[in-house]
Amino acid sequence: MSMHPQKHDAGMADFALDPAASFARPGDVLALVTSTDPWSPAAVAGSAIAARWGGNLTGCFIEPSARMLRDSEGEGGPAAPGRLAEPHADDVDAFAAFGSLARQSGVAAATWTTSGVGVAQTLRHLGAWHDLAVIERDMVAQSGLLDVLGEAILGCQLACLILPPRWNREIRFERVVIGCNGSLESIRAIHAAMPFLRMAKQVTLIDGDVRGSRNAYGRLPHFDPFVYLLRHHITARPQYIRASSDLAGDLLLKEARDGQVDLLVMGAYGQSPTRERFFGGATRQVLEGADIPVLMRH
Repeated sequence: MSMHPQKHDAGMADFALDPAASFARPGDVLALVTSTDPWSPAAVAGSAIAARWGGNLTGCFIEPSARMLRDSEGEGGPAAPGRLAEPHADDVDAFAAFGSLARQSGVAAATWTTSGVGVAQTLRHLGAWHDLAVIERDMVAQSGLLDVLGEAILGCQLACLILPPRWNREIRFERVVIGCNGSLESIRAIHAAMPFLRMAKQVTLIDGDVRGSRNAYGRLPHFDPFVYLLRHHITARPQYIRASSDLAGDLLLKEARDGQVDLLVMGAYGQSPTRERFFGGATRQVLEGADIPVLMRH
């Protein structure tokens, strides 16, 4: 990808927001930028979100040679903090251009950095002081979607807005579908999505939780997603499903397509019985098949 700056082309992917809408709080937004000439979708969407949050923006360019590295392949090598640095002399132009993009979008404070380690290490490090990461799904090859990008999403403890491949349309969050099954992952995803849900004109909540959670010591406090949303003045249309994890992903994608949905919100489910991480069925299906932005949180 070219590292030469180019003035933002507003026609590529404008972030269409209701001027009357606002986010709940300032935030720190991270955009994993794959191209500066022209600016890739993550840079454009990330700058618009940061502007609406009244927050800060970080643009990070991961060196193409490092993007397909699995997390385990970085062990024993340089730690992420040592490979994430202020812009080098040959990157000054990109640093200045990113600041210009941010200012044009209305972002008060922006910074630029590069990374020579994999996506997982980069997200885990930068995620310590950011609230949201904007990521292009095709920043890694299809062969590395699950074991590279998926591994990064599961390990970063950060809300991730995943843009579908070659995304060049306006990003709207007027119609949102939430998938909730009562798990901690889905609850965290709803909490992370609150700024977007407040903007939405229509929210549909697909609830697969019918019993609540239990543990070895008795019944855990029950999280009712509808009550939680109502407390935040968000009225969601309820739908209930009973489906295995192998079918839940297809049902969420079908609902998103049939309802012309702009954003899908769901937890990122995974298991790690050894040193490996594996995606659950629904998460895998949505990550592979979604053609709209997806907000995921592990």
